[in-house]
Amino acid sequence: MMGWQERTAYDSEFPIKMFIEQFIGVGFAVAGDMASRPNWGLDELDFVLSTLMVGSILNFTIMFTLAPTGAVAVGGAAAGNFLQKAMSDVYLKKWGAPGGNMFEPGSYTAGQRIINLAYKGVVFSGIGFFAGLLGTGMTNGLLFMRQRADPTYVPKNEQPNILYNSGCWGLHMGLSCNARYQALGGADQILVKLMPLTGFRIYQTAIRAINNVVGGVSFVTLARILGVQKSAALAQA
Repeated sequence: MMGWQERTAYDSEFPIKMFIEQFIGVGFAVAGDMASRPNWGLDELDFVLSTLMVGSILNFTIMFTLAPTGAVAVGGAAAGNFLQKAMSDVYLKKWGAPGGNMFEPGSYTAGQRIINLAYKGVVFSGIGFFAGLLGTGMTNGLLFMRQRADPTYVPKNEQPNILYNSGCWGLHMGLSCNARYQALGGADQILVKLMPLTGFRIYQTAIRAINNVVGGVSFVTLARILGVQKSAALAQA
């Protein structure tokens, strides 16, 4: 709860942004994912379910990690273990780089902002990989239980390799998600000062919905290119 309070104290719109990401953004990400699959993903609901599970975890994590907290948050995280420090802005602040997103206000050099981009990319890749392990494992587990309950059931698609699919999520998080959410964070800091509050919230809803559709499409495209999700419909074509 302390981390949430620190982010809300720095940005009063943070809870609204998180709500949009989790309830509207994830829905549009799944829509983008389904739109990129044959027959609107109806023949690949196992893959879509995996996207829903992993996406919910990742959207929360990337929003929470990129949100600035101010100097007060550094002291508490500095006393934690390595993982807590790595997930916070301790090391970035130590190196003189922005702690939230790369466009965070401050007298940072271009090099320090690039350090933020690279560091967040590595952190998000790790988060994406482990969230992929969890989401893919849960999806494959549900399919396994259905097969045990109904021996006549045959999955329409080849179940993805957990490690390969998780690696694809890690790559997607480190490159596509990192770049897109960094840009959104930078735009937010400018537009929140120029737009009325209601207009800004409408903009937030629209731009985050579009961003998540792009994210859903880009993940499916990357998964197809890397061959980690094999569609039965495409194999028969």
